[in-house]
Amino acid sequence: MWNEPSKERLDKIPRLYETEETPLEEKQIYLHFFIGGCDWYIAEYDGDDLFWGFAILNNDFEMAEWGYISFSELKSLKLSIGIEVDCELESIWTVKPAKQIEKIRKAQQWSIPA
Repeated sequence: MWNEPSKERLDKIPRLYETEETPLEEKQIYLHFFIGGCDWYIAEYDGDDLFWGFAILNNDFEMAEWGYISFSELKSLKLSIGIEVDCELESIWTVKPAKQIEKIRKAQQWSIPA
């Protein structure tokens, strides 16, 4: 994995179920992993290996969904040409609510926030 998030960065993510009362549009997205046409947006973490967030696989916005994501599986993914999953650097990715992320809005068919 390129730019694997540090322990300090991972520790800033709320633990699983801590934000379950927060509406999906307002969920804070702490990390963005990507490779090819796939994106994973992370909102919660168990502190070990399990994330909860939003996944868009192969640019299939219709089938994109909220759910559990294995950190170890993300780290093991590679394209046949040797490209690995990347995590946007903290200096580039700022924590923001899901409703401010264009790809999530498109998949969820949410209107553009005011």
